Amino acid sequence: MTTFSHRMAVIGRGRLGGALCRALRDAGLPVDGPLGRGADAAGADVVLLAVPDGAIADAAACVAPREGLLVGHCSGATTLEPLAGHEAFSLHPLMTVTGPESVLAGAGCAVAGATDRARRTALALGQALSMRPVTVADGDRAAYHAAASIASNFLVALEDLAERLATTTGTSREVLVPLVRATVDGWAAKGADALTGPIARGDAATVARQRAAVAERLPAEDLELFDALVTATQRVADRGAVAA
Repeated sequence: MTTFSHRMAVIGRGRLGGALCRALRDAGLPVDGPLGRGADAAGADVVLLAVPDGAIADAAACVAPREGLLVGHCSGATTLEPLAGHEAFSLHPLMTVTGPESVLAGAGCAVAGATDRARRTALALGQALSMRPVTVADGDRAAYHAAASIASNFLVALEDLAERLATTTGTSREVLVPLVRATVDGWAAKGADALTGPIARGDAATVARQRAAVAERLPAEDLELFDALVTATQRVADRGAVAA
């Protein structure tokens, strides 16, 4: 177990700020917060900014630089540049956070540091919270965050499409949930090899009937999304066929 002995302060009273404070206290770590934007966090030697990306620079400017102070942010896509003037680090929990009750333990987290001390502190903080820290360079931040958005945010948009189509048949989201969970578990275990269904089987007739149903029941933009997903899924299936 990594020892983390710093006095923390979390600035940002949104969902992530609340979840971080709860996780820190559950880990037995001293923490002030969540504090409102504009706080100086004078009693802390590590300050973590859990604020929107566009507010990072302003929140950091309110924290007076002092000897030994480390200031970090929780953004996945943002470099350390908005923390200029501080010994800076970042720690981005790779987890969807819906409120202070969200569990961070077991999640990955991307870390970076402007100095070796800052990077080591970010790594130790992630480990103290039972997360799995990985170092992500500034040049890779946008790609890393895009991957996270695809894996989480885009999945919600995809399942919304499935739910709206299912609703036209008198079925509900609850019927789809076990399938979604099994699919995610399969992907976690096998990656793209978990692909099943008519495209993987080469059943073009079934895909055509599905497309006709989408065209009949949903708006044109949903049909465009369906077509794009068919094309993308076919590429996955083709990669699997070549590998086999």
